[in-house]
Amino acid sequence: MSEQFAFILQAKTRPEMSDAFEQLFRPYVEPSRQEPGCIEYHMLRDKEDPSLFLFFEVWADKAALDVHSALPHMAEFFENRMKYLERDFDLQMIDMLSASSANR
Repeated sequence: MSEQFAFILQAKTRPEMSDAFEQLFRPYVEPSRQEPGCIEYHMLRDKEDPSLFLFFEVWADKAALDVHSALPHMAEFFENRMKYLERDFDLQMIDMLSASSANR
């Protein structure tokens, strides 16, 4: 059995691109949650710094995330991400210490 793959991704956008970044990604939250292997998928925006977005994601395993990352819209964004970002993603790998609340 594979281990869950969980992380927090920080996306520090260029201030002038923050709203465009939100408009681009917000519609993908619900479809991402429906993908096989998605356990948790949350997009958050910092209240004090509106150019900072966080993604909290938990996938059944790395293979499920790889399928998600290979989707055309994700691959296209990854290639063009620096148009939106002030610096590249900060990725923090995490271990889930509690059960998912997604299905409660």
